[in-house]
Amino acid sequence: MDHTRVRQAYGAASTLYIELFGTTGHVHADDLALIGRHLAVRTGPVLDLGCGPGHLTGHLRSLGVDATGIDMVPEFVAHARATHPDGRYRLGSLDDLDVPDHSVAGILAWYSLIHLPPPDLDGVLAEFRRAIVPGGPLVAGIFVGDEVGAFDHKVTTAYRWPVDEFSARLRHAGFAEVERLTRLHDAHRPHAAVAAVAAGG
Repeated sequence: MDHTRVRQAYGAASTLYIELFGTTGHVHADDLALIGRHLAVRTGPVLDLGCGPGHLTGHLRSLGVDATGIDMVPEFVAHARATHPDGRYRLGSLDDLDVPDHSVAGILAWYSLIHLPPPDLDGVLAEFRRAIVPGGPLVAGIFVGDEVGAFDHKVTTAYRWPVDEFSARLRHAGFAEVERLTRLHDAHRPHAAVAAVAAGG
């Protein structure tokens, strides 16, 4: 992934993005419930990767989760810190989490994988698996298509995945799918939420 291009694109669109998507009121209730089912039960640190405006990190913390939000966009991290001052937010990237091996109890990657070119996904998932404890959950949101392919996302190029193919990539990285939600007839665009656990737990 071209980190600079993605960071600059989201930085330029940050004000509008925060206005449109910056609260949990813009997240489907079924998605919030799935996130809570798999991450609110964890003891230990949870990372919200690609946290954007910080609303889901804040939601997790409201459920008693020791959640930290990480994003590559300075404008998002600044907004998250100002809006959720009791939370922890820092700059960082998906492919280098800067945490010890098996030190993270769970990971939320809510539409933060969508800009990864398909050849880059396996390396990022391997980094997630390195960081997460055995048995730890990963919850990801993705856009869905009949085949892997790029589309013109409003901010910058993004990718759709067949859910089964995405699940296979998770399995290859050492995760096992345990739940999925799909809305293939969503008015905006088809998408899915997938929960998986790291092997060994």
